[in-house]
Amino acid sequence: MEDVRLIVDIVIALGAAAIGGLVAQRLGLPALIGYILAGLAIGPNTPGLVADVDRVQLLANLGVALLMFGLGVEFSLSEVLRVRRAALLGGAIQIPLMILLGTAAGLAGGWTLGAALLLGGAFAISSSIVALKTLLGRGEMESPQARVALGLGIVQDFSLAPMLALVPVIAGERGGAFGIAQSLLISAGVLIAAFVLGTRFVPPLLRIVARSGSRELFMLVIVAIALGVALATHAAGLSLGLGAFLAGIVVSESDFEEQVLADIIPIRDIFATLFFVAVGMLIDPALLLAQWPLVLGLAFVLVAGKLLITGGALLAAGVDHRTATLAAVFMAQMGEFSFVLASAGLEHGLIEITEYGTILSVALCSILAMPLLVAISPRLVSIAERLPGVARQERLAAGPPPPPAPAGGHVVICGFGRVGAEIGAALDRWHQPYSVIELNPAIVRDLRARGIEALYGDAATRVELETAGVPTARTVAVTTPDLLVTEAVIRNARALNPAIHVIVRAPGTGDVRGLTAEGADEIVQPEFEAGLEFVRQVLGWQGIDAAETEELLDARRQTVYGTA
Repeated sequence: MEDVRLIVDIVIALGAAAIGGLVAQRLGLPALIGYILAGLAIGPNTPGLVADVDRVQLLANLGVALLMFGLGVEFSLSEVLRVRRAALLGGAIQIPLMILLGTAAGLAGGWTLGAALLLGGAFAISSSIVALKTLLGRGEMESPQARVALGLGIVQDFSLAPMLALVPVIAGERGGAFGIAQSLLISAGVLIAAFVLGTRFVPPLLRIVARSGSRELFMLVIVAIALGVALATHAAGLSLGLGAFLAGIVVSESDFEEQVLADIIPIRDIFATLFFVAVGMLIDPALLLAQWPLVLGLAFVLVAGKLLITGGALLAAGVDHRTATLAAVFMAQMGEFSFVLASAGLEHGLIEITEYGTILSVALCSILAMPLLVAISPRLVSIAERLPGVARQERLAAGPPPPPAPAGGHVVICGFGRVGAEIGAALDRWHQPYSVIELNPAIVRDLRARGIEALYGDAATRVELETAGVPTARTVAVTTPDLLVTEAVIRNARALNPAIHVIVRAPGTGDVRGLTAEGADEIVQPEFEAGLEFVRQVLGWQGIDAAETEELLDARRQTVYGTA
């Protein structure tokens, strides 16, 4: 009967998670909130259907291991290097300051020093999943704030490994400075061993398994590596999660990273769901209701602290005020890996179950605050722009003053990334005058060195558009994927020059109607246009008449854009 009871618990947990996740997504919330609330509903602290916490927790440990393994496999040094100054310097400032803030908040709330330090560690880590889901929903994945937030998120996630290594030390299982040094030396030794395994032994093994052509065998070997390395590090006194993370780094050294992720993600997601359900099962609503002032107070400190500290750290790292503020907004919550850290603290006796529940509740409050923060983000950007020294620092970063604006009839390009650079190259070929508004100081300096009027600033502001010559320009091209900026440019450009021709980029096809209503003359949706080009190429190779193909493409554009 015990075996059957385990199956019953799994069915209850997964069924509740499916319902909770579906309801959360219908409400526009992250699915993990639904999973945690589902665990609360089937936990021992609420009436109704109850699953066994210990049995679900046993399976949830696999979820932690597979989550950390996936993090190790996905760890992208190249993504960090793309925004290395913002991610590395910003992270080096933000993570310690958030740990200090969380520790101070915990001590003020009457927690022990060890518990407060764990709270500080949880404060330091944001939810990359929530941030990416929000960015995807807003069509901003190609924006500067997305790149900075992603890079900073990777650095934060990576910081979890040493935090997990130090949990037993802080809990008193290894004493004093010697214990800290011992843990760090063990972690370094295991990391070096993992690197040696990754470069010398694992890739040949995976190649041998891959040649067998058996996907099942390949998956078995991957899971065995993940759990085997996790158990080895656990035997060395480190956590299972840290070991699984190192196993992921081992596998990422092979040529099969993408295949590993494709095979492991379905299993990982199932067991990770059980982890979030188990997290919810440990929450006691009665205790939390009794501590609601503490929960709300800590949530406010967390969100406000992350906005100020993350934004300030990115500004100190040389990021412009708009990108820094928006990246801080998207990272202003506690993440899923904070739950992993809290679970490790509970396991080692560093925190009590009440404090564990408080950390989870603070995390939920911070995630629920995301829609409000996004809604007020334009106002936060405006506040950041007026901070002392920000405007001067950004002017200095942009280099010498720009050349004079073109006399008239020119093009104003808002955003000089890949799309804007293509427009500029075409205009250069035909010797057409143009000016540029850009937030990347390096790009601005390069353009000014070439004699092009390039302004460092936010294209959404009327003063920047006026300085760029919009009142006398013939065309304004808005290449940014940021919908709010695009709408502001349309309104301000029309106010400055009602006759100007406005060409904009739409983040998604669903944004076309709104941009047309704002006053855009031409709209380009990159993914839709890429799809049409694929259609043209495929039909051409299939021998379809070119004129008929163009007729089809025109009809599709008419449907999406409302114009041929």
